Amino acid sequence: MKIVLILYYSRQGNTALMAQQIARGVESVAGCEVKLRTVPEVSAECEAIADSIPTSGAPYVTLEDLRDCAALALGSPGRFGNMAAPLKYFWEQTSGLWLSGALVDKPAAVFTSTSSLHGGQESTLLSMMLPLLHHGMMIVGLPYSNADLITTQTGGTPYGATHVSGSDSKRPLSEEEKRLCRALGKRLATLAVKL
Repeated sequence: MKIVLILYYSRQGNTALMAQQIARGVESVAGCEVKLRTVPEVSAECEAIADSIPTSGAPYVTLEDLRDCAALALGSPGRFGNMAAPLKYFWEQTSGLWLSGALVDKPAAVFTSTSSLHGGQESTLLSMMLPLLHHGMMIVGLPYSNADLITTQTGGTPYGATHVSGSDSKRPLSEEEKRLCRALGKRLATLAVKL
């Protein structure tokens, strides 16, 4: 079985909902299984020691989870057009994997949720691609053969799946957003099997 790691940070729960839809897409591909993981918060005052197991949601990711996956979907809420600090902090701990080339030639995809349609979705996706490219991963996007990319009035980009959560972060995933998340997961898993 090929393990597709879905690694995300989600403060309001929207990125976690996207991760679940991406997981459905991965699970539709024979020979693939999903591993959902998250990262702990970071402290603004000092480095805090988080419990090794979160109180709810997905377990925290380990470097071994990343090393052992066949493919990766990386998700974050947008923070001023950038990935969230806890996710960036995790990537800054991956130098050993970079030195060993552990992630070279593995497919990777990105996804994000922002409050508004113009809340920096594409730049957030691009910010998440940077460490993946440095690790030698192959970026997987959403081709326009997904008709929802052309018709959506909510989220969705060729760079990766997106969601518009609204100013109160309570807007549910639209049907187009759900389909695009599942399509991204399916495409990522299909490439993991082929590679």
